Amino acid sequence: MTTVYRCFQRGCVAVLMLMCITLTAAAQQKSEDRMKWFGDARLGIFIHWGIYSVNGIDESWSFYNEQISYDDYMKQLNGFTATDYDPEAWVRLIKESGARYAVLTSKHHDGVALWDTKLSSLNVVDSTPAARDLIRPFINALRKSGLKAGLYYSLLDWSHPDYPNMTRSVKRYDTDTIRWARFVKFSHGQIAELDREFRPDLWWFDGDWEQSADMWRAPEIRKMILDSNPDAIINSRLAGYGDYGTPEQGLPVRPPQEKYWELCMTINDSWGYQGNDRNYKSPSQVIRIFAECIGMGGNLLLDIGPKPDGTIPEEQVEVLKELGRWTSKHSQAIFGTVAGLPKECFEGPSTMKSDSTVVFLFFKGNCGGELMLEGVKNRINKAFVVGNGTNLDVKEYLRPSWSDHAGVYFIKVPEEVLDDQMTVIGLSLDGKLKTE
Repeated sequence: MTTVYRCFQRGCVAVLMLMCITLTAAAQQKSEDRMKWFGDARLGIFIHWGIYSVNGIDESWSFYNEQISYDDYMKQLNGFTATDYDPEAWVRLIKESGARYAVLTSKHHDGVALWDTKLSSLNVVDSTPAARDLIRPFINALRKSGLKAGLYYSLLDWSHPDYPNMTRSVKRYDTDTIRWARFVKFSHGQIAELDREFRPDLWWFDGDWEQSADMWRAPEIRKMILDSNPDAIINSRLAGYGDYGTPEQGLPVRPPQEKYWELCMTINDSWGYQGNDRNYKSPSQVIRIFAECIGMGGNLLLDIGPKPDGTIPEEQVEVLKELGRWTSKHSQAIFGTVAGLPKECFEGPSTMKSDSTVVFLFFKGNCGGELMLEGVKNRINKAFVVGNGTNLDVKEYLRPSWSDHAGVYFIKVPEEVLDDQMTVIGLSLDGKLKTE
């Protein structure tokens, strides 16, 4: 009997282990399915719009860092009109840029909400001349155009009377569990409002550095969101309870550890509209940074800052339109692709199809009339200009018949096929990519 019982025990353990493995695999697959659109999207547009655009000053930080008094900062509520706000025009421009999703600031650290929140009067409906919800028409326009809708939400709120601090040197309290509990209830309540009213495809949290995950009750926030909308994805700034990484302003020199990631970057030097900030990145510079991101398997979330009347500065429009021309021409090398060659193989960014049988090379200028590719063991069946279709001459050297090492490829690139911003060459391989 003992022997039989032990065998039965072993069998039960084996079955339980198999069930755990199966459930884990199913959960991983579900996560992959949920993240697929984000991984394929490659380009998003970030929109910082709020009362800080009235005076053209740093959003929230200008009063937090005591460059301006809190009262003077809040006087901007009176100038936030949104008189020329055209959400459908915004979405047409975003779609033209090639972006597959957009993220709008529903509330920055200053606590001013762009929707008709029932939990605070500090919102554009009750406290500004705009006097209406600014989020719903934008979300509706995005969805009508087939784009994914994201909302930014600041976990911290320097205006809320129950939040611990207000500015760099002004603290409301050090420890007060009753007040903190009230703030958490308020914050979770606003997140629930946004979920109920707009059902974002993507949640872009910020401000988590000021408190711990336990203080924010981050696991509860994640559960609340996913219980309501299992397909929603969450950025990394939920104190470790997100789905993808969000490096900011600094282009990684090597791929981040996260499988999914997104560089968020301003189009000039400011997140919100600042009329004095004329340091705009050129379309060429934006495209080159974008190519580096997708070459490492990441996304670019490019920020724009509308004016207080809702119009988008012409300089920003011009960058997005030229970015759109380039992404449209080279779409097969951008959307739905994965990270490309190791850096040692090619001097520039590269992507490839998900089955790794076609590689795309990105380069600026004419590269002396030819590209050099090394470390690739495959034979190249065809080299062609993306968005043009022209076939290119390919020569291989340094691969003797007795060696299984990769040779060196030289690909001729005529001047007439070059793109003004960045040219892309496609390489059709004889099978899945194999490198040294």
